[in-house]
Amino acid sequence: MSGHATSLRLKLPAICFLLQLLTIILFAVYVRYDEETSANLWHQKLRHHNGSNLDNDFYFRYPSFQDVHTMIFIGFGFLMTFLKRYGFSSVAFNFLIAAFAIQWSTLIQGFLHSFHNGKIHVGIESMINADFCSGAILISFGAVLGKTSPVQLLLMTLLEVTLFGINEYILLSLIGAKDAGGSMTIHTFGAYFGLTVSRLLYRPHLNKSRQREGSVYHSDLFAMIGTIYLWLFWPSFNSAVTAHGDDQHRTVLNTYFSLAASTLATFAISSLINGEGKLDMVHIQNAALAGGVVVGTSAEMMLTPFGAMIAGFLAGTISTLGFKFITPILDSKLKIQDTCGVHNLHGLPGVLGALLGALVAGLATQDVYGDGMEDVFPFIADGSRTARYQAIYQLLALLITLAFAFIGGSAVGESRFPMSFLASPPDTQCFEDQIYWEGLSSFSFNISKGRGKAQPAQ
Repeated sequence: MSGHATSLRLKLPAICFLLQLLTIILFAVYVRYDEETSANLWHQKLRHHNGSNLDNDFYFRYPSFQDVHTMIFIGFGFLMTFLKRYGFSSVAFNFLIAAFAIQWSTLIQGFLHSFHNGKIHVGIESMINADFCSGAILISFGAVLGKTSPVQLLLMTLLEVTLFGINEYILLSLIGAKDAGGSMTIHTFGAYFGLTVSRLLYRPHLNKSRQREGSVYHSDLFAMIGTIYLWLFWPSFNSAVTAHGDDQHRTVLNTYFSLAASTLATFAISSLINGEGKLDMVHIQNAALAGGVVVGTSAEMMLTPFGAMIAGFLAGTISTLGFKFITPILDSKLKIQDTCGVHNLHGLPGVLGALLGALVAGLATQDVYGDGMEDVFPFIADGSRTARYQAIYQLLALLITLAFAFIGGSAVGESRFPMSFLASPPDTQCFEDQIYWEGLSSFSFNISKGRGKAQPAQ
């Protein structure tokens, strides 16, 4: 086991130094402050418009950024700590790949969305968008959690961020689809990218590590911390880059009600399908969040509060049933080893959210939206597209996203060299912190099937 414990010594420093050096060079050449961040440009703008420092977009966007940032680094990180012997790696590898993703996505998204006069201009909104991209990467991480090394994860992030940026650009800029909360661009893409990687990196002998894949009382409690953080801040996630005013207000409200409804659905279905009516913590940790995913596309639309509740209740129901019945089929029949169940929390609700967005877009009328049509559906507002055609473009966006996810995930998964040789844990040591972390070798753990208890060596 010592060989695996030391196999990162050259590989991880090399990949970290190389990627960080590359991003520093690219930032030095291309990245500059935007108009509201630059000392010179901002004060010129104030003089020309007779404005105030309080007009700076920072004061409108930073609270949302803080919430999204918390979701990425605490919410996602702690949600993955349910594994009894992989808590260090769950939180820390989440930290590592998110830290790289926000840098790389700033470049990729910058080249595609804010490249002017040969430079990328960054500010508070680009920070939020970079966090969004990180969210997609962390969803994919959940599908391969415990079975890949940090070196492999960094290489996966390098490619996935690039494909995320291209897919997002096609959907939002070229075909004009709406996806404020990322049901398609973040959740569907991240889930099916990760599931495809997991399928192609299938481990036929993973049963040698299955005894570590369960949870214990305290690991589930830590994971529930992640759930609560995500649940609380999800309205900010969906509304962070929507237009100020009624759009942002409506997005928060719709997400708020959808999450509440998905939580009740999760408790109800979990009790219904388990013996003696007992609840399953896996369901509560995950499916209760499906309401935030399902309204990601439609939350800024005139979904109505009761419509948001229906969507959330349906998403919570489908997600809970997925954990109970679909995950075992994916593993045994399709050879997809989905550690965190991202298919049930992000994949299925993401697709459902995309379909809901297409439906609500197809029902948009001038009487309902009034002058607000320009913010939500600008192509319908200017007469270049009917509501029906907007719905068709929404469906096209879903198909494009799935294609990018499957093709991109296949590219990563098929890269068995060097992927399978970059400190990947052996089948006997998956879901195990000890091979990566200092100070754990003096502990042994009493591992039992289901929910056991970790004990220090006597």
